Amino acid sequence: MVIVTLGIMTFTIRVSFISLFGFVENVPDRVTHALQFVPPAVFAALTVPAFIAPNGGVEFIGNEQLVAGIIATAVAWYIDDVFATIIAGMLALWVLRFMI
Repeated sequence: MVIVTLGIMTFTIRVSFISLFGFVENVPDRVTHALQFVPPAVFAALTVPAFIAPNGGVEFIGNEQLVAGIIATAVAWYIDDVFATIIAGMLALWVLRFMI
């Protein structure tokens, strides 16, 4: 019953946005500006727990995934290339896991 109720609620929320933007001619600038932050927020919510707590508990010392993620973030920030970011993050993780 809970699963069906949550499914109906999720469907209702999605349909409400589709129908709302179907009836409104121009989306307000404030809404458009706020919606720009949704994809980065979702991505951060999905990835940050895997870096901070890879085994279920928060680990900062000895957490090679966190260090590799920080290195990949720095590469993404300065180089702005997805392929270079993936290579740097995986290379850092490999070096930290197998070389040290």
